[in-house]
Amino acid sequence: MDAKLWEQVVVLHARVEHDLGRALQRRHGIGLSEYRALSRLAVAPDGELRMQELADSIGLNQSSVSRLAVRLETDGLTRRDLCPKDRRGVYSVITDEGRTRLTEAGATYAEALTTALARAAADPQLADVAAALGAIPVAV
Repeated sequence: MDAKLWEQVVVLHARVEHDLGRALQRRHGIGLSEYRALSRLAVAPDGELRMQELADSIGLNQSSVSRLAVRLETDGLTRRDLCPKDRRGVYSVITDEGRTRLTEAGATYAEALTTALARAAADPQLADVAAALGAIPVAV
C-alpha cells in the first residue's frame, strides 16, 4: 500500500468515526466506544467479557475501558460481576436495557455509516478508498 492511499484511509476513518459518534450521541445518548462495547458484550457468551477482553476487543487500554464501564453502568446498560473462579477478575455484563439501547442504536449506526461512506465517495480525494469500502456489506 502506498503512502497516499494510506493517508486516504486515515482521513476517511477519522471522518466516519466522527459522524458515527455524533449520530449515536445525538440520537441515543451513547458514544461510539459505548456502542462498540455493547456490541461486543451482546455477542459474547452469557453477554459478558472480562474487562481486559473488552478493552482488547474495542481497542482501548485498561484505564479507558474502566471509565467506559463506569459510564455504561451508571446508565444501567451494563453491570459488573466478579469471576467465580478468580475473585480478582471483573466482568462487564450487558443488561436488558443495554441490549435494547444497542438494538435501537444499530439502525442509527448503519444509517450514519452508509451516509458517511456516500459522502466520502462524492469527495474526489476519498472516492477511490470509499468505493473500495462500499463493496463491503455494513454489519451492525
